Amino acid sequence: MLFQKQLMMRKVVYSLLPVYLAAVFFYGIYFFVMSMAVLAAGIMTEYLFMKYYRKKISEAVIVTCLLYLLSLPPGVPVWIAVSGIIFGVLFGKCVYGGFGRNIFNPAITARLFIYITFPGKMTSLWAVPSIFSLKAIDGIASATPLDMMRQGELPELFNLFTGLRSGSAGEGFIILIIIAAVYLIATKTASWKAMVSTIVSFLVLSTAFYLTGTGGQNSFHPLYGILSGSILFVAVFMVTDPISSPKKGGAIIIYGIIVGSVAALVRTFSLFPEGTSFGILIGNTFASLIDEWFIKKPAKPVKKGIVK
Repeated sequence: MLFQKQLMMRKVVYSLLPVYLAAVFFYGIYFFVMSMAVLAAGIMTEYLFMKYYRKKISEAVIVTCLLYLLSLPPGVPVWIAVSGIIFGVLFGKCVYGGFGRNIFNPAITARLFIYITFPGKMTSLWAVPSIFSLKAIDGIASATPLDMMRQGELPELFNLFTGLRSGSAGEGFIILIIIAAVYLIATKTASWKAMVSTIVSFLVLSTAFYLTGTGGQNSFHPLYGILSGSILFVAVFMVTDPISSPKKGGAIIIYGIIVGSVAALVRTFSLFPEGTSFGILIGNTFASLIDEWFIKKPAKPVKKGIVK
């Protein structure tokens, strides 16, 4: 058998499939071709590395490829998408020894690599979903909802909720993301604490910025802010990664607060329109340390005195 059997990773794949199929339907044959190329490159990268050590490929690499795909602009060139997944699997996972040993989320590693290397392509090739077309992407949107709000415009709430707006391939299908969250929590595949702490911390900080006017034009109404960008997608599928996130209950909550807070801060005060990738990266950096805070120290043995 080529793959390691990993039931938990398989459940994550099941939860991602509706989002992926919606992306294929709305963004057409081009996105499907890109997804096949990314899956092939990601699996082959891990296969070649693991073959040297005579180990099997983890089913987690499929999760990595799907998460990475759904975080990309639908119109990004295939060769850029492929170079990103190769980098992410190799330097975000394999160099640490493979599954279970990586410090950083490999999908985020891959995305940030091409985001920094090809900023023009990663911030402009947005496509407007077409509900009646299975054709290749033939139109590029001028702005994402976050860009629109930075310019003082408010996108339609209906479009934000249904995903009929430009953005990364999988971030806009809010209904499917919510269904996936319910499935992952019900099957005990993902931690609800991670999801809730991320979303609540993002909302609290965003609301504070909005009410006080901090950040000026970048202080969005929290309802529009939570439905725009990738905060819900990241909270459900990436903050809950069992390898690169903390393991203890209290640590998971603090980890989610870090991710949600950093995302809100980057959105408001930086030139980057979205901050979730940086939130995950910083959270991954401190995950092990946060876990250490919640390890119970063994009680000191009580010395028995001698009664005279």
